[in-house]
Amino acid sequence: MPTQPISSTWMWQETSKVLESTDGLASLESLVRQYSRFVFKVAYGVVRSPHEAEDVVQEVFLRVHSKGTKGVEDMRAWLATLAFRIAIDRIRQPRADELGELEPTSEEPDAEQVAVDRQRMSFVQRLIAALPNDLRHPLVLSAIEELSSPQIAEVLGISEAAVRGRIFRARQILKDKLTAVTEKMS
Repeated sequence: MPTQPISSTWMWQETSKVLESTDGLASLESLVRQYSRFVFKVAYGVVRSPHEAEDVVQEVFLRVHSKGTKGVEDMRAWLATLAFRIAIDRIRQPRADELGELEPTSEEPDAEQVAVDRQRMSFVQRLIAALPNDLRHPLVLSAIEELSSPQIAEVLGISEAAVRGRIFRARQILKDKLTAVTEKMS
C-alpha cells in the first residue's frame, strides 16, 4: 500500500492546532493564577463554605476553558458574574449534609485575643448572613470583593443606583444591629 505524501499545509494546520491548544492552556493558567483568589472570595461570599467555594472556582475555570474568553471586555466582572451565578446555583441545590466547618486550632501565643477576634468575626459574619440576599450580595461584592458599582450591577443584573441603595441599606442595618449590641454590653 503506497503512502500518501503529507502536504506542508496539512502539517502546518496540525502544528498550529497544537500551538493554539498550548497557548490556550498557558492563558488559562495565567487567568487561574491571576483571578483564582478573587473568584474564591466571590464564591465564598455566597456559599459561605470553603469547600463549596473551591468547587465553584473549579467550575468557573472549567467553563472558561471550554467556552473561551472571546468577546469579554471586563475579565474581572465576567469572572465575578460566572462565580456568582454558579454559587447561587449551588445554594439552590439540596445538600446531602450540612456539617459545620471545623477550624484548625491556632498556635498563636495570645489565645484569648484570637478567641475574641474569632467571636467578633463570627458575629459580624452572622449579621451579614442574616441580611436578605438582595442586600447581602451587593454588600459582599462591594466590601469584601471590592467590585465597583458598575461591576456589581453587571453581576447582579440591576442598575447602579439600585446597587448603591442596597449597599447603603445593608450597611445601615448592620450599623443599627451593632449599635444595639454594644449598647446592651455597656
